[in-house]
Amino acid sequence: MAAYSMLTQSRVTRVIVGFGQRTDYGLMRKVNGWRAPKWLRLWMMAATRGGDGWLWYAMGAVVGIFGGAERIPALLATAVAVAFGIALFLRLKRVCGRKRPCAIEPHCWATLLPPDQFSFPSGHTITAFAVAVSLGSFYPEACIGLLFCAASVAASRVLLGMHFLTDVIAGAVIGSALGGSAYELASRLLH
Repeated sequence: MAAYSMLTQSRVTRVIVGFGQRTDYGLMRKVNGWRAPKWLRLWMMAATRGGDGWLWYAMGAVVGIFGGAERIPALLATAVAVAFGIALFLRLKRVCGRKRPCAIEPHCWATLLPPDQFSFPSGHTITAFAVAVSLGSFYPEACIGLLFCAASVAASRVLLGMHFLTDVIAGAVIGSALGGSAYELASRLLH
């Protein structure tokens, strides 16, 4: 049974990585060779640095102080979504073992060091969308701004040569699902 599970896991990994390689390499070469305008480079660097965690901690502090009656369920849901997201992306990265674009071909202007050696899925994107969807569900008036921040983080990971497009698409889907699920769970348990 364990051998069958490993064989199936290996097939799934090959399908995911193979699809990404066929669809992503052309875009990677264009992005890694493109000298983006300075304003876009600054925005992408700021977005990626915000996605390192400080932006989410700042949002948590703002919600904790000004979040009203919903602040405790909102912060709990967000923490659960992010924790599950981190556990999931760490596992998936080891299982898939996909190299990052910057390890395959140098980027023409970004000199960031990747946080780890594996690309699929984007942990920054999972976290960004988990935060945006969970908090945005509690605070619909902030949803557009939160999703803009999450999309900026996702775009930055591709434009800085850290991830392939399929890495961030998968990260956005996973993070959104976790954020939505955590919101539903918190709403049922704490209301």
